[in-house]
Amino acid sequence: MEIHEADDLDRRLIHALQLDGRASFSRIAEVLGVSDQTVARRYRRLRTRDLLRIVAVPPADHAGHGRWLLRLRCAPGAAENVAATLARRPDTAWVQIVSGGTEVLCIARARSQDESEQYLLERLPRSARIVDIAAHSVLHTYYGSPNRLRGLSALTPRQVRALAPDPVPEDGDVPPLGPGDQRLLDVLARDGRAGHAELAAATGWSPSTVGRRLDRLQATGVLHFYAEFDLRYVGLHTAARLWTSVPPADLAATGRALAEHPEVVFAAATTGPTNLAVQVVCRDSRHLYRYLTERVAALPAVRHVETAPIVRNVKRAGTVLDPAFRTARRPGPGGAP
Repeated sequence: MEIHEADDLDRRLIHALQLDGRASFSRIAEVLGVSDQTVARRYRRLRTRDLLRIVAVPPADHAGHGRWLLRLRCAPGAAENVAATLARRPDTAWVQIVSGGTEVLCIARARSQDESEQYLLERLPRSARIVDIAAHSVLHTYYGSPNRLRGLSALTPRQVRALAPDPVPEDGDVPPLGPGDQRLLDVLARDGRAGHAELAAATGWSPSTVGRRLDRLQATGVLHFYAEFDLRYVGLHTAARLWTSVPPADLAATGRALAEHPEVVFAAATTGPTNLAVQVVCRDSRHLYRYLTERVAALPAVRHVETAPIVRNVKRAGTVLDPAFRTARRPGPGGAP
């Protein structure tokens, strides 16, 4: 499907939903200065065309969650099936085909320490067409905001203040998650704007209980809402992963500096042969070149950068994006695609 760039209202609507994915259409309409019906119609059109979706997941550092960045180098022609296999798993996010289609990258989330330790040994796809696997444990995230893509900036500061939710206290009392919470999270991972009636049917709770629990999980930072949208629709046509090395003494300062760049949507310290993993989004390849040669090159501690262009996002934080990958051939025995 050909992607035309968003007009001003669509950009402002996307920015608004980045700030608060469950904001009511009436609240958004009031801030944007349009009617409720216009906002609802625009959202339904974007959602139907798969250009925008709201999903909710626990934050990366929620208690009991370990994260791994996995790089799977594939034989020619194998990357799409490997990516499809990984994307269908509930414990993966940000499944991407990179490096000209020869490599698959994903984030794997564990729900316990035991699960984290066993993940790499037991749960990765097994296939002769995967020629190499590298696993990087995520140690600290400098930037990975669910709230906004800073390069979009479609709203005025006043509008941002009107829509931004209250900050989550860092020392809040995190409630334990039970079976009903997991069913709640499963629905919200598919549709972060699911109504209380749908969530009540999934959990067996009353709508009023659902509302109170949602408020509690959001207030304590257990739920983060993401506005997932097609980057091409807002004029960002080039994305890349940067695997960067800096001396350990400069790791924190360099990570914080990268987190301030508007092109950066993810920056984290990791284990492995490189110690900073970064994702950037740019308008085009010329913008990426300038970013590397001007912004990254100006960081004095950077010793090495490997750039891996992102060919396709198969899955972001929520469900599989591309219908072709939802119906891809099922894996054979042992998970081999």
